[in-house]
Amino acid sequence: MNAVQEPRKEENRPKKRHFFLRIDSWIDSTVWNAGFRLAEWWEDTTIFFRRFRMRGWKKALFEVLGEGMTWGTAGSVLMLALALPAFEETKGNWRAQSDFAVTFLDRYGNEIGHRGIIHEDSVPIDELPDHLIKAVLATEDRRFFDHWGIDFLGLSRAMTENARAGGVVQGGSTLTQQLAKNLFLSNERTIERKIKEAFLAVWLECNLSKKEILRLYLDRAYMGGGTFGAAAAAQFYFGKAITDIDLAESAMLAGLFKAPARYAPHVNLPAARARANEVLSNLVQGGLMTEGQVLAARLNPATVIDRAQVKAPDFFLDWAFDEVQRIAAPFAQHSLIVRTTIDMGLQQAAEDSVESSLRQYGESYKVKQGALVMIENGGAVRSMVGGRDYGESQFNRATRALRQPGSSFKVYTYAAAMEKGMTPETVVVDAPITWRGWSPQNYARKYAGRVTLMNALARSINTVPVRLAKDKLGTDVIAQTAKRMGVETPIRTDKTMPLGTSEVTVLDQATAYAVFPAGGLESRRHGISQILNYDGDILYDFGRDAPPARRVLSEQAISSMNRILTQIPVIGTGRRAALGNGIVTGGKTGTTQAYRDAWFVGFTGDYTTAVWFGNDDYTSTDEMTGGSLPAMTFKRLMDYAEQGIEHRAIPGIEAPPAETPKEPEVVAEPDENALPPLVRPRSLSADVTRLLKSIGNAFEQASPLKPREKDGGRVAVLEAPEETPAMPRVTNAAKN
Repeated sequence: MNAVQEPRKEENRPKKRHFFLRIDSWIDSTVWNAGFRLAEWWEDTTIFFRRFRMRGWKKALFEVLGEGMTWGTAGSVLMLALALPAFEETKGNWRAQSDFAVTFLDRYGNEIGHRGIIHEDSVPIDELPDHLIKAVLATEDRRFFDHWGIDFLGLSRAMTENARAGGVVQGGSTLTQQLAKNLFLSNERTIERKIKEAFLAVWLECNLSKKEILRLYLDRAYMGGGTFGAAAAAQFYFGKAITDIDLAESAMLAGLFKAPARYAPHVNLPAARARANEVLSNLVQGGLMTEGQVLAARLNPATVIDRAQVKAPDFFLDWAFDEVQRIAAPFAQHSLIVRTTIDMGLQQAAEDSVESSLRQYGESYKVKQGALVMIENGGAVRSMVGGRDYGESQFNRATRALRQPGSSFKVYTYAAAMEKGMTPETVVVDAPITWRGWSPQNYARKYAGRVTLMNALARSINTVPVRLAKDKLGTDVIAQTAKRMGVETPIRTDKTMPLGTSEVTVLDQATAYAVFPAGGLESRRHGISQILNYDGDILYDFGRDAPPARRVLSEQAISSMNRILTQIPVIGTGRRAALGNGIVTGGKTGTTQAYRDAWFVGFTGDYTTAVWFGNDDYTSTDEMTGGSLPAMTFKRLMDYAEQGIEHRAIPGIEAPPAETPKEPEVVAEPDENALPPLVRPRSLSADVTRLLKSIGNAFEQASPLKPREKDGGRVAVLEAPEETPAMPRVTNAAKN
């Protein structure tokens, strides 16, 4: 049996071996044939493309074209990357301003300014005086109708003239670029802004006609004196409609576009007339008019209405106009009268405080800009300073500038700690600490060991809030606390956040700190009291329509925080902010790395004020801290604001903190331009004010009077209904 099976196995082995040999042979032949055919194809292709091989000048030309295509492709990708941020600015309703015409009143009902333009009511370009259009184009953009948003010839000419003069004597921006800046961007002098401006100018040229661009430019440009647009400026300076102005007046208006603060005729009439004379020369040089046509305007320059005492709170009005658009968007009527919360007396004092501080100490501290927001207990914004000069820059540093708050941010960490049950007497360790590879240090590079939370915040120790964030709270809890208190700017939650590296605005800080005198309730910051139409109908009333204040900090936490913060002007870093006359003050200083930003945010029972000083280009100051210029500015304003009013107590603080001797501190010597201390005019005593308020409340609560016939209907008299409270009778002697 076995002998029969063995031969069969021997026969199967050769067959399998031959099968694998055939597969190997097929693979070898297939690969060889594929390689051979690929070589043939490559040779044929090479022979074919040899026909296009260039030599001599043709080769050089094609090399240049090839490099150009390569760099052009790369440049297109780069341009697209740069253009995308600019085009993001156009997503919103950028025409919204033309839908509103708003007249603003202060808290007492006095008119303080206007914003917005009704699109249908603005004067069409074809109806404007021809000499006004020529004067604007001759001065601002002579090639307006020839370029596509960017005038490369004009830019080259401006660069040449500036190089010859050794400074900036001629601008290269087109009228379209200036409109793009007015519509979408700020006045910050950065490369990013200039890149966006260029792309947006091209976008405007693609989406609007030249007449529409010119009309928008004339309607939106700031013209000084709180006016926007040529039509408003004509009324403000000359008391005329824009269609009625003569050549001399047109030249003066055209001269305002470059620098309205410098050439505003109600501020500096000689400078305005000199600038108008330059505009007339531009008309002649541009070939738009002859010397004979402009001679009469040279000999008889424009005269203006006396507006020397008119000063609008422009930074506040810009912010309030944004608030009006947000609130009134659902309303059918957009021609509105808005009663704001601003107090023009406090506003003037705030502007004087910032300006006098910069005038006295700006050079020694190497600081050029400041911003301030004051909020009364209850949420009403009483004053706002967005910069040193609105005419030079309309960028609102109080509401739009994001700056690091430094140690003034620490209050949110401590407030979160108090919410967790800690107290001012809770002891923590001030010692070296490392968190995720970061080792923060104290200002003096020294450590105090075991300290209370009150002492740690008063002395602005850095390691303590970091230790609280690391071991007890976490950065998310701190960010949520700041948001509840009123910080609207998104807060980064990285490890350095407890020391104030996440940017905020001045308005954010004032809003959040106003929670402390409000007893832990949200401050309900607002700038609009009422919105009315021209028929007198109240469309919005803050007291009626705004939601009630929510509690954002517990009573225990707010009492603890107020106990700590009122010690800082006494024994801490904010001694220069302390007020006299027994007025209790709380607050916190803030200084950022390299002394780029300096803050003081403080409060009494009546007002909360946030003060910031720094430079727009983020350059360092000369070791300016929050306890120096910001604290002094706070004191100057609050000394004025607290005069002649009935003071309210800070919740949780029954008596002023014990006075401690103050160490002498060296500050820059005031110069001869120092302004005198602010004195608040006092027209009514506190008692009379209370009496008038009670009478006003009685009138508001009284029922309306009803007519009733008397003496058989022959005489109609008015008699109050029985339920109306009796009012004191006024005698004839009193009337006389």
